[in-house]
Amino acid sequence: MNTPNPTGTVADAQKDNWLDRYAPEPVKPYGRLARWDRPIGFYLLFWPCAWGIGLAAVRQPELGFDWWAAILMFIGAILMRGAGCTFNDIVDRDIDMKVARTRSRPIPSGQVTSREAFYFLIAQALLASAVLFQFNRFTVYAAIASLVLVAIYPFMKRITWWPQLFLGLAFSYGALVGWSSQTGSLGWAPFVLYAGTILWVIGYDTIYALQDIEDDALVGVKSTARLFGDNVRPAVAALYAGAFVLWNIASLTAGGGMVFSAISLVAAGLMAWQLWTLDKDIPRNPFNRFYNNHYVGMALTLALLADWVW
Repeated sequence: MNTPNPTGTVADAQKDNWLDRYAPEPVKPYGRLARWDRPIGFYLLFWPCAWGIGLAAVRQPELGFDWWAAILMFIGAILMRGAGCTFNDIVDRDIDMKVARTRSRPIPSGQVTSREAFYFLIAQALLASAVLFQFNRFTVYAAIASLVLVAIYPFMKRITWWPQLFLGLAFSYGALVGWSSQTGSLGWAPFVLYAGTILWVIGYDTIYALQDIEDDALVGVKSTARLFGDNVRPAVAALYAGAFVLWNIASLTAGGGMVFSAISLVAAGLMAWQLWTLDKDIPRNPFNRFYNNHYVGMALTLALLADWVW
């Protein structure tokens, strides 16, 4: 049975956000489903796309950085992140009812029905398809193949302690698509970039999952945060270190040099700060460290752009 939510706001959303303040009332529940008021998700989905485009520019400097492709992929990231969140909420509606942070989401709180959410999912997917078809055929096929990962991810928390791995496989896929949008093919460099990005996603989503660790234990939801237990900090440190090494190998494989290596240290410093200051017992601390990965994505993009320019 759904729990009434008179205000319609979601418990873990930023208070007084633009969606709650300005969006028309009929739009608000759908914006909450797609997380329009929380852009961190589509930022983190977009940055690997930008890295793939940037890595291709390092490999083929004469082509340059394709800003139009980046804009299209940013729009696609917003749409696909919204579709993914909508699908996740449809699948997880019973679990969300049992978790304090999520029971106020639109479906468990009764703001929209599962059928209405499904129609909204289809609409977002169709718009994303219109963006995708602007790219070459290889990229279209590669992106369509990633839908398998998107479809299975919400179920993984029920059957494995490593749902963050499957999120990493899906959320990092932009590294491959970004590269192929420029080259029409794949190679070692984008696959190494993809592997490093998977480790990064596992790391930051483990930090994110610390927010729900007690509720997850009560309802039987698995996560790497629960798996690592008291060893979360060293485990995530190992994942971040592996990501940093693989990113640098990807750059070298594509023909990058010391410029990328030097500027990428900014990303390493940001990840080190996250771990040094992480404290799951302080409210919002894990979320703020998770959000900091937006700046990691920005730093790595700038590193690739700088290496291409120089």
